Amino acid sequence: MRQLTVQLEERSYPILIGSGLLAQAPQYFEQYGLTKKSPLLIITDDHVAPKYLRGLEHTLRAAGYSVVSAVVPSGETSKSLAVYQDMMTVAIEGKLDRSSAILALGGGVVGDLAGFVAATYMRGVKFVQIPTTILAHDSSVGGKVAVNHPLAKNMIGAFHQPELVLYDVDTLQSLPPRDVSAGLSEMLKHGLIRDEAFAHWCEEHAEALLALDPETLGYGLERGCSIKAEIVSNDERENGERALLNLGHTIGHAIEAIAGYGEFLHGEAISIGMAGSALLGEKLGAPAGLYEDTVRMLRSLRLPVTLPAHLSTDALMEAMMHDKKFREGHMVFIVPDRIGAARIVKDVPVTVVREVIELLRKGE
Repeated sequence: MRQLTVQLEERSYPILIGSGLLAQAPQYFEQYGLTKKSPLLIITDDHVAPKYLRGLEHTLRAAGYSVVSAVVPSGETSKSLAVYQDMMTVAIEGKLDRSSAILALGGGVVGDLAGFVAATYMRGVKFVQIPTTILAHDSSVGGKVAVNHPLAKNMIGAFHQPELVLYDVDTLQSLPPRDVSAGLSEMLKHGLIRDEAFAHWCEEHAEALLALDPETLGYGLERGCSIKAEIVSNDERENGERALLNLGHTIGHAIEAIAGYGEFLHGEAISIGMAGSALLGEKLGAPAGLYEDTVRMLRSLRLPVTLPAHLSTDALMEAMMHDKKFREGHMVFIVPDRIGAARIVKDVPVTVVREVIELLRKGE
């Protein structure tokens, strides 16, 4: 088993990565302070539930835990205030109290939703991230939890750190190929912003990662999580360098909002956004070849790098104005200077962003 720690003083917590961890969940829950005297609520989705919910319920009940479960539809549409209210109803009817914990069993959507429920139920209860996708190696770490508004992604949320992240890599073997690629987008992102060698490692080991080779995947997840954990430990509430983790997200979130949550997987939209950020980097002074190298790395993981024709530039620009990173009339972007290094640029000219969007459509 690989173990990392997110260092946040008294709120520090472990990330456990390994095989067979779902079956060992009770011992880790006891170790990290989840009481058996209060009910646990498992929130999962209708793709994950048939595979893992019954087994986890049985394991926890056999160990003496009281368990309530809720299954939501898979996909971004479940990150809504309506579904959030449904989860609150389940928690209240399930008699969860201040000592209860909420378990997020699933991908990034489930983690964000369950975490936001945990952050706000009785003004905050414990929760545990149990990611079942590669993409969630990013979203399960760091305590950013949220639901979407029809006008903007993740606009309604909180910072609420988990007690632990329990990452059973066996659950990744059932992922469809498209979901594997989408998850690897965020893994590569960590290399693009902080570790050039790791970015090149992702490209060099692309086929093994896509094939879910356990040893290769284990190292990739560990390194990706460690980069994020380091950044979060330095800047928990995104007052500075944590914003670097948003590489590709300004354009990516706009794509998701305009296309409707569902046409693109999150990692696919972020991939296009990272290609756009590399283009923007070159326009703001980065060395020539940055865009070409970034696109090659993304394509090695079978990720999209161009905008479809039906997404209008005007609509994307309008969506970016609603992004959380749009401040005081300026467009804020995470811009790479080279592979492995990025910076926050708080006053990007709108005309340059529009030009980048047009070039992304053409794949130039």
